[in-house]
Amino acid sequence: MCLEIRKLCIDDGRDIYEMLQELPAEENGFINSVKDKTFDEYKEWLKKSAKSSEQAGVVDGWKVPQTIFWLYENNRPVGFGKVRHFLTDALLENGGNVGYAIRPSARNRGLGKKLLSFLIVESKKIGVSKLLLTIQNHNKQSIHVALENGGKIEKVTANKHYIWIKP
Repeated sequence: MCLEIRKLCIDDGRDIYEMLQELPAEENGFINSVKDKTFDEYKEWLKKSAKSSEQAGVVDGWKVPQTIFWLYENNRPVGFGKVRHFLTDALLENGGNVGYAIRPSARNRGLGKKLLSFLIVESKKIGVSKLLLTIQNHNKQSIHVALENGGKIEKVTANKHYIWIKP
């Protein structure tokens, strides 16, 4: 099995688009805004997302720079991860630095753990010194993945676990 991570590129093609169509629009707090969009809408989203990774500061009062990565297994996209470059007060409570998802047809094989480990390495390159994951309490697999990647639980509320990871 050959696993690699690739940064979103405006030239990403139909293989990524098809993976995004397989992923739910929202699952456990992870948003896939490309679900049920046309291929042309996906291409526009790629341009906006690439631009987001290069922005400085907060845009529109809440959008922080974010870089998107794809997890490939044997040259097939199987996962999608996002790294926010810094957090606002609102993101400290609801969102965190990292979100990720594995396409349903590739789940239950340890790919989430590997994707998060790649995202931790990439976040360090971006300059993020500490990562926050806010994980819904019922999402036991993601809590386990975060802890297996060196995460430390800061607090648990009625709805979420707040887990910090130092890259």
